[in-house]
Amino acid sequence: MLRIDAKITHTSGKRGRRRSDRPAPAPAPPRISRLMALAIRYADALDQGELQGLNELAERTHVSQPRVTQVLNLVWLAPDIQEALLFLPPTLEGRELIHEKRLRPLTKELCWKRQRELWQQMLNTTTSGGR
Repeated sequence: MLRIDAKITHTSGKRGRRRSDRPAPAPAPPRISRLMALAIRYADALDQGELQGLNELAERTHVSQPRVTQVLNLVWLAPDIQEALLFLPPTLEGRELIHEKRLRPLTKELCWKRQRELWQQMLNTTTSGGR
């Protein structure tokens, strides 16, 4: 159990608004990192027999079966790509550059060598400003 002690003071600012001296929350991991972790967890649950199939997983997670399939397809990525997705740094400003939708073509490619080539191309277009 984690316990955090912090002093929080409220003062009236302009127009009677309350202001907090509380520090800003820590940045969250990128959405694609969280989706990759979910895909791994879902695949493990299915492999271990905790769930009977995609329909049960969809019902439990309150999303459609096609969306569950889209997320689960991330486990078909090469291990090094999965690792890169899991350990992406938080996005501090602007929009996240890597989205699950852009990874879908990679998940359809079964050859890891080709996946890595496509991954590199995607990273190059992402960092050069292309979307």
